[in-house]
Amino acid sequence: MMQNVHLASEADEDDLYSGYNDYNPTFDTEDLENDVAFQQAARTSHGRRPPMTAKIPGTSASRPLATGLGSKATLTSSMGRPMTGAIQDGVARPMTAVQAAGYTKAAMRGSSFDPLGQARGPAPPLEMKNSDSSEEKIRQLEKKVNELVEESCIANSCGDLKTALEKAKEAGRKERVLVRQREQIATPENINLDLTYSVLFNLASQYAANEMYAEALNTYQVIVKNKMFSNGGRLKVNMGNIYLKQLNYSKAIKFYRMALDQIPGVHKEMRIKIMENIGVAFIKTGQYNEAISSFEHIMSTSPNLKAGFNLILCYFAIGNSEQMKKAFQKLIAVPLEVDYDDKYISSNDDPHTNLLVEAIKNDSLRQIERERISMAEEYIMTAAKLIAPVIETSFAVGYDWCVEAVKASHYVELANDLEINKATTYLRQQDFSQALETLKMFEKKDSRVKSAAATNLSFLYYLENELAQATNYADLAVNSDRYNPAALTNKGNTVFANGDYEKAAEFYKEALRNDSSCTEALYNLGLTYKKLNRIDEALDCFLKLHAILRNSAQVLHQIANIYEIMEDPDAAMEWLLQLISVVPTDPHVLSKLGKLYDREGDKSQAFHYYYESYRYFPSNIEVIEWLGAYYIDTQFCEKAIEYFERAALILPTQVKWQLMVASCYRRSGNYQKALEKYKVIHRKFPENVECLRFLVRLCTDMGLKEVQEYMTKLKKVEKLKEIREQRIKSGRDGSARSRREGNAGSGNDGTKGGRLNAKLKALPGTSEPYESSVSKEIDASYIDPLGPQAERPKTAARKRTEEDDFADEELGEDLLPE
Repeated sequence: MMQNVHLASEADEDDLYSGYNDYNPTFDTEDLENDVAFQQAARTSHGRRPPMTAKIPGTSASRPLATGLGSKATLTSSMGRPMTGAIQDGVARPMTAVQAAGYTKAAMRGSSFDPLGQARGPAPPLEMKNSDSSEEKIRQLEKKVNELVEESCIANSCGDLKTALEKAKEAGRKERVLVRQREQIATPENINLDLTYSVLFNLASQYAANEMYAEALNTYQVIVKNKMFSNGGRLKVNMGNIYLKQLNYSKAIKFYRMALDQIPGVHKEMRIKIMENIGVAFIKTGQYNEAISSFEHIMSTSPNLKAGFNLILCYFAIGNSEQMKKAFQKLIAVPLEVDYDDKYISSNDDPHTNLLVEAIKNDSLRQIERERISMAEEYIMTAAKLIAPVIETSFAVGYDWCVEAVKASHYVELANDLEINKATTYLRQQDFSQALETLKMFEKKDSRVKSAAATNLSFLYYLENELAQATNYADLAVNSDRYNPAALTNKGNTVFANGDYEKAAEFYKEALRNDSSCTEALYNLGLTYKKLNRIDEALDCFLKLHAILRNSAQVLHQIANIYEIMEDPDAAMEWLLQLISVVPTDPHVLSKLGKLYDREGDKSQAFHYYYESYRYFPSNIEVIEWLGAYYIDTQFCEKAIEYFERAALILPTQVKWQLMVASCYRRSGNYQKALEKYKVIHRKFPENVECLRFLVRLCTDMGLKEVQEYMTKLKKVEKLKEIREQRIKSGRDGSARSRREGNAGSGNDGTKGGRLNAKLKALPGTSEPYESSVSKEIDASYIDPLGPQAERPKTAARKRTEEDDFADEELGEDLLPE
């Protein structure tokens, strides 16, 4: 081992780097075949290495390698680097320089080439964490608390307030456990204050969202009183909001002011919002002067629309008209900070630019701008309508001042809307002439305003039934703005009023194409289809409208009416019941339901709805008649008297109802009252034959002396009636024609009388002798002795009825049939 080791001589120690100018044998390739060291390197893996790619040799390539072994001439590679394993002065060069790359002395002895050390096997596994350690437990518990807080916030944003509160409570419990564990193993300074703050703040917020205000205030107090929370004082704003919801305005103002004191001036926006809250609380308490000072400060430092509008309200409340004007001018001077439509108009034909403009025309930022503009216009319009009647001597002058002020601002387009509102106010005051004059001023304005004004004018003339003027202004409105659905609807209304239903339907359809949510056009289209007897299409229109207006009584009534026309009573009753839920006191709907149930044979339900209709509107003759007939049918004649007496009060000139009252008395066995009632009827209607017949019969049955008097009167009345009939007959031209018409008239009268008797037989008991012709004898003979000319004499029907009425009387032999 030691034979190849040579110790450096002392002479060489002083000149270790000598020999650089010696001949380099690298370039001597003639004796390579006889070079033992080279041949040995070629046979090993070193000789099979890929060729070196370095083009610029390193510093070691330009100088011979001198080691402590004392070699001066070295065997280098083609790049000038000494060959590994080369024999220098008979000694092999130690392989220390490449040991880090995986070479060892063993490689000289034929071991495998393993530069990556793969032969050593896989790396040992990572050391497992100790889950039982206290630090790891605290870390996992802290992670769980954060997850619970996040889940609580997500549940609140989804509207699940109960779950959000439960998660917040659980997070609070786990956070307290976490604090106790930290205190046991570490100093109090290591407690995570941010986590504690977030847990308490979230818990208080969830209490407030669930309207558990006492618990929320207690939780906020815990945060505010803890001096370790540097920004906890700001939460006094939240406490003030809770007191405001509880209507405790004094405490709300107190906490708002405490929060305002603790917020530095750099947070300007937050301070402004708190001052707005203070002003609103002062308005709630009626302290308008204090509120004015808050809003004035806001408008002088950072004006906004809401503060300006509230300032106008305060000055309106105290009646200061001059300050109202100044506040209105401040309101319309508030900058909106939005870009107007200039950037949404493409200035060239570049398709890429046009595509970009189309993309941003309705993006979320554009929608925010529209909402802000819409809110500003609403504030200004409302403020103008509020102050216009009080800032000047008259409402018109006040409106004019507001219009001029708006025209001088950047809300120029609102001036026209204010003018139209002025006309609308005239209409509310029923000053139609001023409204028309105001609207006619817009005939020379731009098309949009002209169309709106012409639409209003057309509707006004339509209401006044001046269809010609309504049509003219409807045409003007449509020509000014063909895409105005209100103008097209008005045009359709004028055409509908003239009876051209097909053309009206076309205008309504066009209005719906321009605005599918135009409910007026859809409703009128349904009515038009009903007029055209296109029932299915009308039903489709009203069902679509019902999907838009779920609680519209008119729509529900139309649907029920269409099902009634289609002879589907079950569906009609179902929709009427829905209508009753919307308008439970509508007597017409209740009576309609009663009629449908009566047709279906359900008398109890029919009585219920008829009775409800009578309760809300006790003057409907049809309902009164049905209820009276129902009680007669059920043998409660005494109850029927109440309804017939009310009918007699409503129609005092019709003898029919008073005769029914007397008949009810007679049926119930109260003959004395019946006789008195008939006497009263006879005094009012002395020529009524039916009343005299009943008097004769009652007096005969009761054995009264007045029977002869009433019989004499009855004969006189009958004779007078015969004379009247003869006069009517004699006045006609041509006896033969008169006889034919008389026979035809008798037959027709018999038919009419049969129908009338059939109607009266709906009242139970009218087939009795003295009641079979009660309704048939409703004539005006006591008013006009000659009787109505349009009515035919009831000769044939009369004689048969009289025979039926006196069928139980004793007849003379001369009247018996042969």
